[in-house]
Amino acid sequence: MTKKVALEKLPTGVPGLDILLAGGIAKYSFNVITGAPGSGKTTLAHQMMFALANSKRKALFFTVMGEPPLKMLRYQQQYSFFDLEKVGPSIRYFNLAEDLQREGFDGVLERILKEVRDFEPELIFVDSFKSVVQATKESVQSTASLQYFVQRLGVHLATWQATTFLLGEYADAAQEENPIFTVADGIIHLCQAFEQDEMVRKISVVKMRGIAHQTGLHRFRMSGDGLRVFPRLLGGIVASKHDPQGMRGRSHRPTVRLSTGCSGLDAMLDGGLPEGYSSIVMGPPGCGKTVLGTSFLAAGARIGEHGIIVSFEHTLSPSFNAPLDALIEQGSVTEVSLTAIDLTVEELVAALLDEVERTGAKRIVIDSLSALELVIAPQYRPHMLESLYRMLTHLHARGITVMMIRHLANMSESLFSSGDFIVDAIIAMRYTEIDYKLVKLISVPKLRGSRHSADVRKFTTNEDGIELGDSL
Repeated sequence: MTKKVALEKLPTGVPGLDILLAGGIAKYSFNVITGAPGSGKTTLAHQMMFALANSKRKALFFTVMGEPPLKMLRYQQQYSFFDLEKVGPSIRYFNLAEDLQREGFDGVLERILKEVRDFEPELIFVDSFKSVVQATKESVQSTASLQYFVQRLGVHLATWQATTFLLGEYADAAQEENPIFTVADGIIHLCQAFEQDEMVRKISVVKMRGIAHQTGLHRFRMSGDGLRVFPRLLGGIVASKHDPQGMRGRSHRPTVRLSTGCSGLDAMLDGGLPEGYSSIVMGPPGCGKTVLGTSFLAAGARIGEHGIIVSFEHTLSPSFNAPLDALIEQGSVTEVSLTAIDLTVEELVAALLDEVERTGAKRIVIDSLSALELVIAPQYRPHMLESLYRMLTHLHARGITVMMIRHLANMSESLFSSGDFIVDAIIAMRYTEIDYKLVKLISVPKLRGSRHSADVRKFTTNEDGIELGDSL
């Protein structure tokens, strides 16, 4: 019985893209990157090229009728991934415009193969390949000639064991009737459009032979570091840049209890919050929710557990939360503060997983869900509950305990309508009036799969956290 051939994959170096590709681009594959002008094709190609190219794996970048190499390099140097020392020894640029005008398909093919023979690259990029088609449409060469040319190019490059990327301004790769797409092993499509007055960029893997890639449209952003892809949160898949296929995801029955920093509340929770649980601390403004969240992080810091605070309300200067500032300053807590006006839950999850991988954090406090709903992009708000559910699934699978703060105008608000059924635990805080004084009360309406107190206890807040008093 013969052995199956295993596809060797090349990591693209683009955060999030390898998750869509289940690990990376197949080595020696023939790929097409498509999208309208300005969608990010050339930047994506350069980001992959500079991540992969080295002294042993060299790259050739051919330009046809688009930007001349010098102009393109001027702009690509603005990105952090650009390494000038690689240009020349490991990466070379050639312009095929004259070859195309003089000799058509044959001239382009011959020039590409000549440079491949001389330089022996493992990576080849042609930008923009659609220019070849447009420049030759006026000649007598037919679509059949183009298909034959593409097939010959693919065969030659496969013989040279090169991984190839052709870039083209195709607005919709899934609908284009083009011989290039038939021959290609992989098609990656970039698009951009206005949604709720915001320009939104998205990427899709239309085709990838031999790879169980993720389908559909996934959002990405461009910054000084290049592209970053934010894969849609898919149920059952727990992935990160260090774990592209989510193999570390696991379900477990919690046996460890984590202290909230308040011994009285821990007793009400039968020993504390179970490790890996998600909880909501809910109540009206000013009742002490953020104080409890800070106390939870401080309890972890005391036993050497790193924490993360996802802040939409807390500011470092001026600050009204000195204990939290102290935890951040001493390095026990990392603050994740996202300020994009068109934020998605996928971006929040990506930021959290980055910090979890970097710090080994076991506790996360989100302050608050109410503020998150205000900063999330309007087009994603109808799907907020579903996205939160999948976010918690991802974090739970890594054994992370999450405490989320939620503001409620009054405690008569339906738990179901506020989405609290998706969490494992609910801690309710509220006010009541006794003898003409406001008294703070705390209770535990829910603790999934565990005993918990049915008492309603009085409590007070201080700089160290909260302190429980008598039952009501």
